[in-house]
Amino acid sequence: MTNLTLSGLIRPFTVTLISAALLSACASNAPRQYSTYNKQGRCSKPENAALIQCQAYMKKAIKKKKIDNTEFVEPEDIGESEALASYANVWDRISDKLTFAEHVSRSEVDALEAWYAEHSYYLGNVSKRAGRYIHHIVEELEARDMPVDLALLPFVESAYDPFAYSHGRAAGLWQFIPSTAKYVGIEQNWWYDGRRDVLVATDAALNYLSDLNRRFDGDWMLTLAAYNAGAGTVNRAIRRNRKAGKPTDFWSLDLPKETERYVPKLLALVKIFGAPSSYNLTLPEVPDTQHFVKVDVGSQIDLAKAASLADVTLDELYRLNPGFNRWVTAPEGPHYLLIPEAKADLFSQNIADLAPEDRVRWTRYKVESGDNLITIARKFHVDVASLRTSNNLDSDLLKAGQLLLIPGGSKNTPLQSLNRGTASTKKREYRVKSGDTLSEIASAHKVSTRDLIRWNRLDKGALIKPGQTLAIYTKSGHNPDGHLKKVGYRVRNGDNLSRIASRFNLSVNDIVKWNSLRPGRYLQPGQALTLYVDITTADL
Repeated sequence: MTNLTLSGLIRPFTVTLISAALLSACASNAPRQYSTYNKQGRCSKPENAALIQCQAYMKKAIKKKKIDNTEFVEPEDIGESEALASYANVWDRISDKLTFAEHVSRSEVDALEAWYAEHSYYLGNVSKRAGRYIHHIVEELEARDMPVDLALLPFVESAYDPFAYSHGRAAGLWQFIPSTAKYVGIEQNWWYDGRRDVLVATDAALNYLSDLNRRFDGDWMLTLAAYNAGAGTVNRAIRRNRKAGKPTDFWSLDLPKETERYVPKLLALVKIFGAPSSYNLTLPEVPDTQHFVKVDVGSQIDLAKAASLADVTLDELYRLNPGFNRWVTAPEGPHYLLIPEAKADLFSQNIADLAPEDRVRWTRYKVESGDNLITIARKFHVDVASLRTSNNLDSDLLKAGQLLLIPGGSKNTPLQSLNRGTASTKKREYRVKSGDTLSEIASAHKVSTRDLIRWNRLDKGALIKPGQTLAIYTKSGHNPDGHLKKVGYRVRNGDNLSRIASRFNLSVNDIVKWNSLRPGRYLQPGQALTLYVDITTADL
């Protein structure tokens, strides 16, 4: 974006003294969103009416001899004028500093701009969700001297949902797939997925974007295309065009359809967030201040306990710390939590006073006949390794009546308290009691005996035993198991049910049931499937 200085509008003056009166007058007479100047004393927002208003006021002031013999000077000589760059609202800050405006005059952008304009309620909802995270992202971008426009990229990637999960197994605000996450150094394990960690994923995404931008010689359109499709895909398209004597800018390349829409989507948002009121878009109030504070917790801690210490809801704590898969922070770290800024001091004081033995809840469990470490781990949503470590077990053999300590002791992961999915089916586990029959169990849960047999891979006429666990799927208007994410998947060449099930850590039977498929029938490329994926285990 090209900014015009006063010297580009009028003859230069000789005295190098900036007039505080001029800046004060312009700030008080111009509309609120146009009253900010950059360090060089230039009028901001040159691509719209702001520039005209700003220039007109400056010309008028000079003509009336209000600032005779005055010239704007270099930033180091301005001193306190930095205070003029403060904002009450983060959206004003973003609007004032957008720099991709020179790329928006394209028909491809216009079409998406029209869609967003017609669905302003959608942008309003996403903007509200973004309120927790966007100030941090803007701060990081400015600290790296990167375009603030990139703060709008998670609108395109994840709709600013840190729990977003795609058919390509991309997760988090910045939608890293497992392989790219590994490449950029993001950790993933049973306890923790750094792709959903706001700090880790943002740092990795901005580093990755910076690297791509250097690779494409500072061209941000090519950089964005590479972020979506991969640098190799973009480079191959450039080589094809170069060989054919064609231009090699983004708009001239033959790229995947998704990528050809990806960049215009961001540019359409740049247009809209540059002047949201013009699109009847009412943005939520998001103060231009830090929303959260990073607090060192030292070691593993139960997240329900942490929420209590911070005097915040468990829901709010998880939305600030979405990287944790379980009810506690990971044993090997990271050992920090993001706490709402207003509660950070209280939390720091309370956790300093917390006794070590009170950091994690434990439940005593008496081993029953038929139990093993795997079934117990599944029942309490822990991993087998944690059971072994917590109970100093030398072998996996258990005895009926043996007591085990279960870390956390919750049958539900805290992620289940967050309604992030739209699944119409939920899975229940039923422990068979003495005297139960399949038909009675099916009737009690309003399912068919045939389905009950199929879900549990039982033979017809098979006997069930007391203590045996059966899976039962029931319909629900919402998804109480918030860790499930509804994912639309389109069958590719070479796919089969077993391969898809393995890819998303699902069972073939579940996929068949969810999609009313006939067992033994081949899948067709392009066929649409609905999957309900547990985002805490799908990529491990």
